[in-house]
Amino acid sequence: MAVGFTPKHLENISLNDLSQQQFLALANETATKIDWNVNYISDNGLIAYTDNGMFSWNAEIKIKIENGIATINSESTGSEMVDWGKNKKNVTNFINHLEKLKPTITKEELDIKYQELKEQLVPQEEDILKLPPATKTEQITDFFSIFKPTQDYFVTPILLDLNIIIFILMVISGVNIMQPDNESLLNWGANFRPLTLEGEWWRIITNCFLHIGVFHLLMNMYALLYIGVLLEPLLGRTRYISAYLLTGITASIASLWWNDFTISAGASGAIFGMYGVFLALLTTDLVEKATRKTLLTSIAIFVGFNLINGLKGGIDNAAHIGGLLGGFVIGYTLIPSLKKPKENKLKFGTIGLLSILILTSSFAVYKKIPNDIGTYDAQMKEFVSIESMALEFYNLPPNTPNDKLLYSIKDVGIYYWNENIKLIDSFKELDLPLEIRKRNLILKEYCELRIKSYELLYKAVLEDTDKYNSQIENYGIQINAKMKELESQQQSQ
Repeated sequence: MAVGFTPKHLENISLNDLSQQQFLALANETATKIDWNVNYISDNGLIAYTDNGMFSWNAEIKIKIENGIATINSESTGSEMVDWGKNKKNVTNFINHLEKLKPTITKEELDIKYQELKEQLVPQEEDILKLPPATKTEQITDFFSIFKPTQDYFVTPILLDLNIIIFILMVISGVNIMQPDNESLLNWGANFRPLTLEGEWWRIITNCFLHIGVFHLLMNMYALLYIGVLLEPLLGRTRYISAYLLTGITASIASLWWNDFTISAGASGAIFGMYGVFLALLTTDLVEKATRKTLLTSIAIFVGFNLINGLKGGIDNAAHIGGLLGGFVIGYTLIPSLKKPKENKLKFGTIGLLSILILTSSFAVYKKIPNDIGTYDAQMKEFVSIESMALEFYNLPPNTPNDKLLYSIKDVGIYYWNENIKLIDSFKELDLPLEIRKRNLILKEYCELRIKSYELLYKAVLEDTDKYNSQIENYGIQINAKMKELESQQQSQ
């Protein structure tokens, strides 16, 4: 079972008594016999592709002939990171068929078949199979080239770099590299309905550049790299970055609409959007027919697997679906301008129209999403403020005159405790999670105990007596118990 960013399997076999040209003819016959599409052939070998159907796994097979040895390398063409032994099976299947075919064809027949192939052969000076294996330094340089902008690969590396830099800055600032806590994510701009809908609209964008741990980052950056290499050259820089940002917005809005109390972060919504754009384009003739099936298969499998995986929980599938649907709309809208690449007015007009459409509709949805949690949080701040005024009685100096004590207890303390009870009763009109509603019941009981305690304090001051002390102390014990219950529930949420 091959595992890696691109799963592959490689084996070497000897040409034995065959010449290089004879083996090439035999290899071509074998590939044709097992229904591989030979797309490239030269004196030094060939490149073929499996054709297992639209919704099946496929691979690229390179056969390189050199110094009496044939190297057969099968490499997955999809976006999977594990091939479950399929590349090895490809190579084994080829070798077995070649060994069976070899005794049935004479060397003279192979020479004739080679002559028939000659017109198809790529010239030696242009043959990519002649390129020497990359050195370790070249391999390292080649790896880091994915982060360097080039002519047709410009926006994707910038997005990769930006996401990685932000994550590094988060870690440097003390955020946990494996599992950031909620507070850290919110501080860095995660999407969270109570905050986003309370005027912090910028979280709709910033959350697309945050990640919940290093594995989340790596998976998203791999998916972005894969789609970016395919899609950016097709769309061009302006369309590509516009599509990325706009699908990121549709993903964030969908997350806000669906999730009441979920902290959302990650580039996956925008990435799903780009896969949606590409799926839309793959239904047209903008993508070469020879590669359309393979790409459609791998991308459909990636999208389907991730959406199903998102049903397990802990994954913001709403953002994925929102990004994907936004991508479909954007992809189909861009088709006319892609068919007329030289018409800049059409290109920029389409981008402008899409931006207005998505931003306007997103704003409308943003305004209509109920923010009961945000309203509740704002009113709880008011509760704390009222509570502090109700507790002012305990800050009075010992020599305070009785009339002032009585005023502080009844006209200030009891009044404000009743105001807080009214506030808590108003929460019944909000659509709140069960845990918060339970907490509100405890808060109301806490306020009622405070009122009973204040009523006894009022009597004690008015009558100038100590006979209520034991009852007041008993209420104090009950009040402390309620406060601990509230604290415990808060920690468990």
